[in-house]
Amino acid sequence: MMEDKIVKVLETDTACCSKEELIFSNDKINKRHTHHHKGEKHEHGDDDGHGHSHSMGDHAGAFRLFLPAVISLVLLITAIVLDNLVAQSWFTGGIRVLWYITAYIPVGFPVIKDALKNIGKGEVFSEFFLMTIATIGAFALGEYPEAVAVMLFYAVGEVFQTLAVNRAKNNIKALLDQRPDEATVLRDGQWKTIRAEAAAIGDIIQLKPGEKLALDGILLSETASFNTAALTGESKPDTKLKEETVLAGMINLNTVSQVKVTTAYTDSKLSKILELVQNATRQKAPTELFIRKFAKVYTPIVVLLAIAIWLLPYFFVADYQFNEWLYRALVFLVISCPCALVISIPLGYFGGIGAAGRNGILFKGSNFLDVMATVKNVVMDKTGTLTEGVFKVREIVFKPGFNKEEWLQLINTLESNSTHPVATAIHEYVGEVDQTLELTDTEEIPGHGLKAKVNGKVLLAGNFRLMDMFGITCDVDTVSVTDTIIAVAYDGMFVGYITISDSIKEDAKATVQRLNAMNIRTTMLSGDKSAVVRHVAGELGIQNAFGDLLPGDKVNKVKAMKAGGASVAFVGDGVNDAPVIALCDAGIAMGGLGSDAAIETADVVIQDDKPSKIPVAIEIGKQTKRIVWQNISMAFGVKAIVLILGAGGLATMWEAVFADVGVALLAILNAIRIQRMNFN
Repeated sequence: MMEDKIVKVLETDTACCSKEELIFSNDKINKRHTHHHKGEKHEHGDDDGHGHSHSMGDHAGAFRLFLPAVISLVLLITAIVLDNLVAQSWFTGGIRVLWYITAYIPVGFPVIKDALKNIGKGEVFSEFFLMTIATIGAFALGEYPEAVAVMLFYAVGEVFQTLAVNRAKNNIKALLDQRPDEATVLRDGQWKTIRAEAAAIGDIIQLKPGEKLALDGILLSETASFNTAALTGESKPDTKLKEETVLAGMINLNTVSQVKVTTAYTDSKLSKILELVQNATRQKAPTELFIRKFAKVYTPIVVLLAIAIWLLPYFFVADYQFNEWLYRALVFLVISCPCALVISIPLGYFGGIGAAGRNGILFKGSNFLDVMATVKNVVMDKTGTLTEGVFKVREIVFKPGFNKEEWLQLINTLESNSTHPVATAIHEYVGEVDQTLELTDTEEIPGHGLKAKVNGKVLLAGNFRLMDMFGITCDVDTVSVTDTIIAVAYDGMFVGYITISDSIKEDAKATVQRLNAMNIRTTMLSGDKSAVVRHVAGELGIQNAFGDLLPGDKVNKVKAMKAGGASVAFVGDGVNDAPVIALCDAGIAMGGLGSDAAIETADVVIQDDKPSKIPVAIEIGKQTKRIVWQNISMAFGVKAIVLILGAGGLATMWEAVFADVGVALLAILNAIRIQRMNFN
């Protein structure tokens, strides 16, 4: 089937694709990046902005694809001229037949070869088989120009399909080319270039201008600017300061920088995202699955119908002409070829996944494009999704008699056992942990806070639910405080509290406005206190907001929404978001700062953590689905009309070519439109 040809096209680049994988394998990805080692030129930026440079080899490859069709076209035009425009006596009989056969071979032989190969595998009814029967039958009837022309146009259509699939595939594969093979690390006081996989956690990487970072780490230099376009779709340079996190795939722009490796090569954010991309096309949309099944049933049916058109009239038509009805049957076969459907539908989904990749969004399968197209409710976490997730200590209030410095040191030591942004904020405010302080039985209570023992007595730091759990009364007016409050208690007594605030992302409000304009209901679910959640929701214009939620509470809220029948997408970034992400029709994870659990559970990953990509993902899903159904309607409509005309003897091979190759080309051109659309 046509799908096998798609695989062949893809195999020419990856040399490792199977029919089921279609595009990606896990181990043999064709990497196109270059490095600055020994004066090599490092090229970035094609017209797609994905860090590729188009070489002359691309044009040469396209020319080679078209060459058989060009040879066949020249021979065919020459033959038609000799037949109709030039008076001569030699272009007759065997010479004429041989000339047309010669014109047929460059485009016909590969199709016949594939038809025989499929028959050997037990797949008799393929479009190769249909085109072979139709054109050989035309030769048998003496319709030599039509036989060559049908196969020629079919071959040209195949080339355009190949080029279109390559383009869609390259857009998707752009992400897979972002990870360098090598890194320059400091070993024994010298800079050495090693395989990136050999770099260890704690190694110092030197990154020259134009080089691409191979592993996640923290910046040791005072400042550095990075191009993250290929990784996130964001063209604006991202300036990082000392101690800030930098991710594999970022390109250093100006000064020589040093980065300390914090994550193994195979565990970097980019590596995990690449694993997801490699499996993206295995998840088929229902429309794709239907068309694949449909083609297997449809093709043998039309072959039987063609035989019926050829033979049955013998019993019912008085002046039955064998050649005339055979010609009608052959026209019917050409028209019925399911190329437009089998190629344009997966190509439409490839295009959708590629367009999303260009915008810094990863769909883990084409089925999730369909899901996103139907989303009616978008549920969002607050911290790290709509807010920066970077907390800062604002106010410290302790009761009289409690030394501020001593208690802050104690709380800092306790919070050092957590990776929560609140713990980071306290650590940045207080400074280094006092190693002389001894805490025992340290425990993190999910959705509540931390507990430990100091001198045999219980120390608590967390939200007011934690205080309620241990029966501690807190005399604090929580309604008037719109910042996050960390309550502290010791030995059953309320000690005081620390307020911490987060800033709203600059594109969060525009995101909510766009979702509302799309008639999508917005909801915020957060474990933060209700006053903070309501304050943020009010600023952004979110329709529903719920705070003081445990992970289980979020799950129950989403279950209630799903019970209403409308599809729900949830956007989150934390480990505690993983259960609700898995529950939703479409789970969306923030891929930059998001936890590995959230990213692995999600169906869609937003690489740059920008909430504005949420409506973009929905719009890409809608456009993809719209294009796919346009192609289905066009293919079925045109084929139905021309099939009826062909069976009635009113359509020739030329109309059949349009119904097959022409419709396929129109469908392909329609499918690749999505790769050029602007969704921002």
